[in-house]
Amino acid sequence: MANVLDLRRRIRSVKNTRQITKAMKMVSAAKLRRAQDRAMQARPYAQMLTNVLESLVRRTDLFDSATGDIMHPLLVEREEKNVLVLVVAGDKGFAGGFNSNIGKAAQRFIDERRALGQNVDLEPTGKKAIGFYKRILTANYEHKEELYDNELSKHIEDIRHRVEPIEVVAQHPTMLLKADFDEVTDMANSIIKRYERTEIDSVYIVFNEFKSVIQQRVVVEKLLPIRKLGSHEITALEEMTEEQREAAAKAAQSAGVSINVPEESVAEQEAKKFGTAEVDYIFDQAPERLFSNLMPRYVTTQIFHALLESIAAEHAARMTATDAATKNAGELIDKLSLTMNRVRQAAITKEIIEIVSGAAAL
Repeated sequence: MANVLDLRRRIRSVKNTRQITKAMKMVSAAKLRRAQDRAMQARPYAQMLTNVLESLVRRTDLFDSATGDIMHPLLVEREEKNVLVLVVAGDKGFAGGFNSNIGKAAQRFIDERRALGQNVDLEPTGKKAIGFYKRILTANYEHKEELYDNELSKHIEDIRHRVEPIEVVAQHPTMLLKADFDEVTDMANSIIKRYERTEIDSVYIVFNEFKSVIQQRVVVEKLLPIRKLGSHEITALEEMTEEQREAAAKAAQSAGVSINVPEESVAEQEAKKFGTAEVDYIFDQAPERLFSNLMPRYVTTQIFHALLESIAAEHAARMTATDAATKNAGELIDKLSLTMNRVRQAAITKEIIEIVSGAAAL
């Protein structure tokens, strides 16, 4: 059995750990509030963009009357042979099962697609997501530049040479640090270009959908091709358990974070009304040009909003995990203190017995 000195050292160590986890909990709660506010502020823009596109679809034909072709390549559906999966996890650990749940959901989806004989491209976002696929081969692209018209023009092309059925095409280790819209735009444009040149046939994103601290779920959502504007095509999901909801609610209550879904702002309410009036609009530009500019922005907005929700969900998971760690540390301190008192009492009793026995022997 450990002596009193060892138990005191351990109690001191656990107390220091409890102070750290308590501070981490408060930091995560503050970051959660900011992340939640940022996700809410992005909703009116996304809603307005969706309404504009829906209004355009209602008042124009999606097919060219002359050629019969569809207006935009992102609306074209084809047989899924090559699938791109965006896996959005966290940058740090100590968040309970947040990262592992996303990794498991992504792996189940990959296994299902491989069982159908489809090739899978991976694009992990966040350091933890990149760590899931360290052993998977990176995609190989051959860059070609050809001059023609007496060297007055240049043709540039990136040719993909697939080696394995599962490959990593791109990694984004710093995307979640700031969640910059311009950086997300570059990422989305790269994905759209690959889809337009038929390198991939569909795009899915795996992330943690966040509505409130107690309303979260890991989802696999289809991004491309676009089937219906404004709707989320969820192919798989995993809800929080009742035990997880209770733990998250207690952590939020102790940190002063609301567990209710934030109410719609005035800007969001106005955005929902935009473009919904049944009137005839006169478009200055041709529908093809409007679609070519708005469709990529629509995909970018969907990815950006998924990143914001994932960031908020990560902070909520870390807040809950550190709250549980703080409570466990307190319980361990009480247990060690009780053990130390018993050991000390036993030592005192032993000394008294030795003194009494010695006195009786005289």
